[in-house]
Amino acid sequence: MTAAVEDDRPDPNRWRALAVTQLAGFMGLLDVSIVTVALPSLQRGLDTSTATVQWVVSGYALTFGLVLVAAGRLGDALGRRRMFLIALSGFVLTSALVGAAPTAELLVAARLLQGLTAGMLTPQNSGLIQDMFRGAERGKAFGVFGATVGLSTAVGPVLGGLILAVAGEPDGWRWVFYVNVPIGLVALVLAGRVLPVQRSTGEPVLSRIDFVGAGLLGAGVLCVLLPLVQAETGGLSRLGWLFALAVVLLVLFVCWEYRIVRLNRAPLLDPRLARDTPGYPAGAALGMLYFVGFSGIWLVFALYFQAGLGYSPLQSGLVVTPFALGSAVSAAVAGRLVSRYGRRLTVLGLSCVAVGLVAAALVLRYVPAGSVGWMIVLPLLVAGLGGGAVISPNTTLTLESVPVRMAGTAAGALQTGQRIGAAVGTAVLATVFYAMVPAGYPMAIAAALLTAVGFIGLALVVALLEQRARRRQRQRVAAGHEAAPFDVHWA
Repeated sequence: MTAAVEDDRPDPNRWRALAVTQLAGFMGLLDVSIVTVALPSLQRGLDTSTATVQWVVSGYALTFGLVLVAAGRLGDALGRRRMFLIALSGFVLTSALVGAAPTAELLVAARLLQGLTAGMLTPQNSGLIQDMFRGAERGKAFGVFGATVGLSTAVGPVLGGLILAVAGEPDGWRWVFYVNVPIGLVALVLAGRVLPVQRSTGEPVLSRIDFVGAGLLGAGVLCVLLPLVQAETGGLSRLGWLFALAVVLLVLFVCWEYRIVRLNRAPLLDPRLARDTPGYPAGAALGMLYFVGFSGIWLVFALYFQAGLGYSPLQSGLVVTPFALGSAVSAAVAGRLVSRYGRRLTVLGLSCVAVGLVAAALVLRYVPAGSVGWMIVLPLLVAGLGGGAVISPNTTLTLESVPVRMAGTAAGALQTGQRIGAAVGTAVLATVFYAMVPAGYPMAIAAALLTAVGFIGLALVVALLEQRARRRQRQRVAAGHEAAPFDVHWA
């Protein structure tokens, strides 16, 4: 790293660097959701099947989640600036390839590669925040990061609808991907100017990469995600046996990582992150459960408003905009307050999300269709304000005791859990929605949203238990029985 980073003085370019990294991160996360509104146009433009088009969404999510931990470890080992520039260059190139794809088969292949580069890019964002920021500023920076995550997920359908409305048929869907190219090139130039340079440790690169661990974890995550991302085409019944194989592979991965640590070599994912890092296991579990409920609602909202009420893709996206706006505002504010209020913020945020979604379910179930668009604004705004107070504080609290040298790996593992949670939530909520459609679209959307509330309630339980653990530890510290809480940095 630069001397400014190594001697713990703040990097003078840190806020400009943060703006650049969040612009790039926004594009990568946006491409998870923006493409959903373009699927009908894409299917007509390439004259292909629904199952093939589904891989445009699921293939991206699959490769995105597959490489997060390994990419985080590469950033730790090789330098986050280097990995960020490589990944962003790849993302720009693959975005152009997706937009230009002449056939459905080439489109899916390019989309898989695009997800790979986005997955390589994402953990570098969190790692760079750990590198560049200290103390209360780190919470503010993670507030910006949380706003990026929440806003990119929520505004994807709106931006996709706008692009399609402007570009038109038959090839308007291509601009959903082409738009990444000029923005990405600008971000690439700026990143080269402002991101801090890490000095080489002098160790051979290959000695710092746990290839066996990467293979075991990648195979395990693949076995979890593949049935989920193919749920709409019968993946859960056809590929359900992969879940058992995933358990075996992940147990082997944990055993291998413990062996690597005993041999004093560099593991892919150090087991001490879960065992000896206060706040990390609870924060990772909370994040996964929240994303199960949070991520799945966008699909069922789109299904309800477009199939149930006949809204256009743009109208459907605009209806859920209050959630996006509330989330963006509260994430930035919560990032500034997390050092003061800690886990209480996530407890409050999760409570607001649950209340907002329950209210939304009641509105969609009982309010006449002609009034739904206006009546849903306040419940979604409340849910969005709560959502912004979940993601950024939880990221800060989960990573606060992680050593900087493991920041990329820890962030990658945290986000892998969130990707798995998103895949589970999308599959579960879609299944509930389709199962209830015979009883009417209002009943279907209400049932799906209440299912999401159930998972968010589980996340709230985790947050309350962790809040109590922190309180007890502070009491023990005050009594002089142990060292300061959440200040553990193992060698």
